[in-house]
Amino acid sequence: MDFLMSGLAACGACVFTNPLEVVKTRMQLQGELQAPGTYQRHYRNVFHAFITIGKVDGLAALQKGLAPALLYQFLMNGIRLGTYGLAEAGGYLHTAEGTHSPSRSAAAGAMAGVMGAYLGSPIYMVKTHLQAQAASEIAVGHQYKHQGTFQALTEIGQKHGLVGLWRGALGGLPRVIVGSSTQLCTFSSTKDLLSQWEIFPPQSWKLALVAAMMSGIAVVLAMAPFDVACTRLYNQPTDAQGKNRVPKFSATSCSASAPLLGTKDVGIMKGQTGHQLFKVTQAPGCSPILLGTQS
Repeated sequence: MDFLMSGLAACGACVFTNPLEVVKTRMQLQGELQAPGTYQRHYRNVFHAFITIGKVDGLAALQKGLAPALLYQFLMNGIRLGTYGLAEAGGYLHTAEGTHSPSRSAAAGAMAGVMGAYLGSPIYMVKTHLQAQAASEIAVGHQYKHQGTFQALTEIGQKHGLVGLWRGALGGLPRVIVGSSTQLCTFSSTKDLLSQWEIFPPQSWKLALVAAMMSGIAVVLAMAPFDVACTRLYNQPTDAQGKNRVPKFSATSCSASAPLLGTKDVGIMKGQTGHQLFKVTQAPGCSPILLGTQS
């Protein structure tokens, strides 16, 4: 039941945060492996991206990739939050004295996140492909021509097998380890600290809300560079063997560090504002397993 409720709670939040995820994905792919000033900036900021996508692609485009996003959130967070909730209920996150242990919370969050993210990696990859698809005048990154989730999974599986479906999964694990451990540890620590200070009543929804917002901010600051790398790895074009093929640009537009950092400037933090809004609104407090409050 813990896994089911965690997954459903994450899906409920996903319906509202998916437009932010679309914006984040496109901003992270913008200027991939190109030096500043050598490419056209279709999306200047989060708000401009919303307007641009709505005008050119249509309002429905802001919900691109919703189906795989819902599947991923149910699978990933069902496992992640459900496993973490069981560990918390079993007392594994507290010391012998009964105090909350940040290190144990971080370790439990990381392990729970890895399990969920690795199993859901093919769905996350397809979600990234669909959210990046755009009209040619505002397209960024490699453009896959998927018609839907099932068609994309079937085509990738037929062409490249299981290896192709899990392409980029290992590269995405650092993102999940850092993000999940930071998010769940910060949520539990903040909630425990606020309870000790008695700022809110023990069963108040405000307690979980504040803890969720703090964890959302912390996870974005920690995970943004890994998230940019993960998005670009999943969206890279592939060769006939299904291996990532680095996009070709002119020598003057790429720096020596481009393959690692993505761009010559602050590319590793691209889409951070959109990511910030996405994570704050989809923090672990959305799950009744972690809320610890009465509805």
